[in-house]
Amino acid sequence: MSKDPLVIFTPSGKRGNFPVGTPVLTAARQLGVDLDSVCGGRGICSKCQITPSYGEFSKHGVTVADTALSEWNSVEQRYDDKRGLKKGRRLGCQATIQSDVVIDVPAESQVHKQVVRKRAEAREIIMNPSTKLYYVEVAEPDMHDPSGDLERLVAALRREWNLPALEADLGVLRTLQKALRKGEWKVTVAVHLGDAVFSPRIIQIWPGFYEGTLYGLAVDLGSTTIAAHLCDLQSGEVVASSGIMNPQIRFGEDLMSRVSYGMMNPTGSDEMTKAVREGMNALFVQIASEAGIDRNLIMDAVFVCNPVMHHLFLGIDAYELGQAPFALATSESISLRATELDLNLHPAARVYILPCIA
Repeated sequence: MSKDPLVIFTPSGKRGNFPVGTPVLTAARQLGVDLDSVCGGRGICSKCQITPSYGEFSKHGVTVADTALSEWNSVEQRYDDKRGLKKGRRLGCQATIQSDVVIDVPAESQVHKQVVRKRAEAREIIMNPSTKLYYVEVAEPDMHDPSGDLERLVAALRREWNLPALEADLGVLRTLQKALRKGEWKVTVAVHLGDAVFSPRIIQIWPGFYEGTLYGLAVDLGSTTIAAHLCDLQSGEVVASSGIMNPQIRFGEDLMSRVSYGMMNPTGSDEMTKAVREGMNALFVQIASEAGIDRNLIMDAVFVCNPVMHHLFLGIDAYELGQAPFALATSESISLRATELDLNLHPAARVYILPCIA
């Protein structure tokens, strides 16, 4: 049996033993791992970025020490200073193998980029979004009847649209007065109509008549892939669909391997939560770019996921799902703000997590 360190690449699963001091890029090339590089290993192109994972991996039978790769060197520091490397990333041409290690090759470092797609079935639906647009004319300030701009806006919405008493997010208050005056007291507002958790409130304001639309996301968070469909909240049209590999794969290809990783590593659950949220945000940038829209126009998002993904996405330790009787923290639906999950959508976007059925 070889005494050389074991190197395991994800998501490909390719593995092999290599002498101490072997560059990660060299190991990847010898195993046929899909890791890009165009500068000849000089640390210039940054195409060979990789993410090492640390801790105990029972599925692979290895424990990865913090010293599994060589220390950060001057070439990596120079590149980080000039262009920036994501936290936790290393350059495969510079990092060398020191002991057993699990290495993830992110999608952007792969020569043959993966295209992940899940179908959005076209079916007839009746649109009734929880966030809608309203155009309204607001009374100007009056010295004889003093009131705040927000109070007069809310009164106008009640009078013209029969809406309930509305609250407003802080971001709206910061832009309210400029919008009213620029629009000559005519504005368009996006209103979330409320639910069992959140009261009705104004979440965005535009001067004059806003001719655009609002968007929502339907997201399928799977153990292997994350798929998203971007929907026009007024027409119901699916305007873009996109997907990525779930970056949690580097912690284990299957769900129980990830639960095991969380059990055996004190920070394991937090690492997996961070990874999947970062993957989500990368997907949202990708799908907004494909549709040619501003990501801040995405004001609603619905997520469906299995129980393990549910807990790890929400930042709940999945420990109890690794043993009978598999108790969920909650099996009910959850309503949150996107900011509570560190999701880069509209600052006031609402997020709905569907119930877990089993």
